[in-house]
Amino acid sequence: MKKITQLICVLLTVTSMSAQQEKGIMGYTNWLNNWTEFKPNKVDYGEANQILAGNISVNTKLLKRNIYVLQGNVYVTNNAVLTIEPGTVIIGDFETKGALVVTKGAQLIADGLETDPIVFTSNRSMKKAGDWGGIVILGDAPINKFGNVGSYNLDLDPTMTTYGGDNVASNSGILRFVRIEFAGKKVKGSDTFNGLTLAGVGNKTVLENIMVSYAGGDSFGMLGGDINATKFVSYKSVNDDFKFNQGVQCRFFNSLAVRSSYFSSTKDGSRCMEVRSFDKKSETDFTKKQTLVVASNITMVNDSENINADIQAGLVKEAVYVAENASLEMKRSVISGFNPAVLLDSKTEINDANLKKIKFEEMYFNLCKGNIFTEYNSNNEDLESWYGNSVFFNVYSQSDNKETFIDIFNPKKPDFRLQLGKITASSGNR
Repeated sequence: MKKITQLICVLLTVTSMSAQQEKGIMGYTNWLNNWTEFKPNKVDYGEANQILAGNISVNTKLLKRNIYVLQGNVYVTNNAVLTIEPGTVIIGDFETKGALVVTKGAQLIADGLETDPIVFTSNRSMKKAGDWGGIVILGDAPINKFGNVGSYNLDLDPTMTTYGGDNVASNSGILRFVRIEFAGKKVKGSDTFNGLTLAGVGNKTVLENIMVSYAGGDSFGMLGGDINATKFVSYKSVNDDFKFNQGVQCRFFNSLAVRSSYFSSTKDGSRCMEVRSFDKKSETDFTKKQTLVVASNITMVNDSENINADIQAGLVKEAVYVAENASLEMKRSVISGFNPAVLLDSKTEINDANLKKIKFEEMYFNLCKGNIFTEYNSNNEDLESWYGNSVFFNVYSQSDNKETFIDIFNPKKPDFRLQLGKITASSGNR
């Protein structure tokens, strides 16, 4: 690689006081406690006594004392604000594949509490991924499509589903202490809904402590916009946990993805993190900002109790995929139990310019069959040499998950924080 050695020499002059900072999800206490649910199919949420259907075109408040059923595609329109009290349960209807769509200009204020989260779930007795639609929030922040306008089609009303604009500081409301379970319906002849879709959402939107479990599509889909995302939890999605596309500018912090070898799809598009700038070049305006994700303190883990056997059986893929023209800056994060940890698009040329846009620093790579590769290329010596340089403070280990995390297999209150001492793991085991 041209000039790579020179660039390493320059970087070696930079000192880092944060090389031993905490890696992966962090906090003095386990912030997953109280508001998350890792066995949502075991919870009895009660029977609905109120129906949500059609358009919500005036300011409306949902009350904790009621249980609501979401029938068909429900749209918040006309710049209305839908407010949901802490502790409220909204049940997506299986028969009509209910979905909640917050249109451009409208707001969703779903501001739960740690001890009283807001829950969206399925009304089937035997709940499964894809039982209902999901939540779609459409804003007027920039995207990189021509005309700065996109449309979230699927089987939704095309007059209700446009997004994108010039308002970086767009405010689509608040989602805080919210759980979304068993969403992600498959649309015949089309694509699959995500648990939560954020399309053209701006940076005044509050997005914190959101858990998506057993999504039939992606858990979180971010299409353009300018997003601050904190304490997102994706649990056993069929497709991607966190998907970034269409020029989204995202600051992503202190979040968790838990994959299962036996639940997740083995097809393309089933990763912890997928970072793309476009699906179709012909629709993309390359004069606009392309996708940039700045991620820190992210934990990505395959919770299999026998990672090596699952890798041999072909059930485990890469944790992170970075497509051409997209940028990812990841720091102080943990990737445990994947094959390999990171895969770069085959169209991404390995040179100084591209490696400056794809950064991995102060990482903890554990129990992975290989670390960073280019797609379809088994020779990754250049990449290992680059990212393995001591200037980046990346460390490598082959420790069992039980030894790596505080209490990963606790059925009620798992703790995915890294065990003390793991951040000083030997860097010689690559």
